[in-house]
Amino acid sequence: MTHAVQRLPASSRTSAPRIGVLGSYGGFNLGDESILACVLGCLRAHRPHARIVVFSRNAEHTRGHHRGVDEVVDWEGVAQRQLLDALSGLDLLVLGGGGILYDGEARRYLRLVRAAQDHGVRTFAYAVGAGPLREPDDREAVRTVLPQMDDVVVRDEESGLVLDEVGVERELTVTADPALLLSAEPFTGRMMTHEGIPAGKRLVGMSVREPGRAAEKLDEGGYHALLADVADFLVHRLDAHVVFMPMERHDVRHAHAVLSHMSAPDQGRIMNGTYSPGQVLGFMRHLDLAVGMRLHFLIFAAVSGLPVLPLPYSGKVFDFARRVGAPALVGVAREQAGLLLAEVDRLWDEYPQRREQMQSRVRELCGLAQETCTRCGALLDEIDGIDGGLRTGSDMEDLSTRA
Repeated sequence: MTHAVQRLPASSRTSAPRIGVLGSYGGFNLGDESILACVLGCLRAHRPHARIVVFSRNAEHTRGHHRGVDEVVDWEGVAQRQLLDALSGLDLLVLGGGGILYDGEARRYLRLVRAAQDHGVRTFAYAVGAGPLREPDDREAVRTVLPQMDDVVVRDEESGLVLDEVGVERELTVTADPALLLSAEPFTGRMMTHEGIPAGKRLVGMSVREPGRAAEKLDEGGYHALLADVADFLVHRLDAHVVFMPMERHDVRHAHAVLSHMSAPDQGRIMNGTYSPGQVLGFMRHLDLAVGMRLHFLIFAAVSGLPVLPLPYSGKVFDFARRVGAPALVGVAREQAGLLLAEVDRLWDEYPQRREQMQSRVRELCGLAQETCTRCGALLDEIDGIDGGLRTGSDMEDLSTRA
């Protein structure tokens, strides 16, 4: 059974808007946490007194690490009624950002978006990433739910192409990753000492990751050895110390694997402390060069003005390399060791001349990231002016029947 959605005129609003934020939050990945911090900052800038509800995969972590949140709801492994009640009381549900529309996950997120839509809640896709999308259920969810959203913003051209290929028939806006707007926090000398990072030496940051769904074709042994070659080259070419920076817990094992392949492992160090995204961004200011696989490691490096060499393993990294004018290699494979070392050498030598061009491109991306926030604010203005107050209505249909 369906029920009519009742809307109250703007003049009858008696409480601040309730805004939900749904994504892969909960401390699993520093990139996702940086995105959440930026989305929350955007919402507070537009609606300082809004009641913000975050739908998290680990509510305890989100409560402890994001102070601008009024309520946190676990959305995995909880009773549907609790989830449905939280969704039905919203004025706006913000999906994302980040790479959440991919096989096995897209249908789960969009099931919640569909449930909110069914109850008259406005929905906004906040610079989301898409792909790979090969599974029929995920493709169908994307094809049916996204056209019903009030606005869909994707973070890169690659995501737009993926959604076009799936058959999403609606206008898409391409901006940039929300984390480009993250504010840095101090990474102190005491923190450096605690990590055992030497003072007075050139430092190179390196990011490695597991193959995962976005990098299924990576050969672990091959790329571990390749990155070890790169790290050794940097040690000898620049007289540098290599600092491995895990962006999520699985990265630690792969960093150890690379370190074990190095001929100069004493010149490498794996960061083992727990830091906020802002502190990791602050640490970038201690580096002289960045080489890595994780997208948000690369974003943090570019924002910090570092010469950065992306190691592409997926479309989103290729896209970011292209947009900032960084060297765009064809992938991460053992047979490319010579090419990769040559690119590292060229990057170091040429960066002083290329710095201004790269920084200009980063500023453009930051402007695009701000555009996402502006579009979200415009939707909030529309909700206030047209939709008015909170919705009322009867029970939402069971989530298992949706999307």
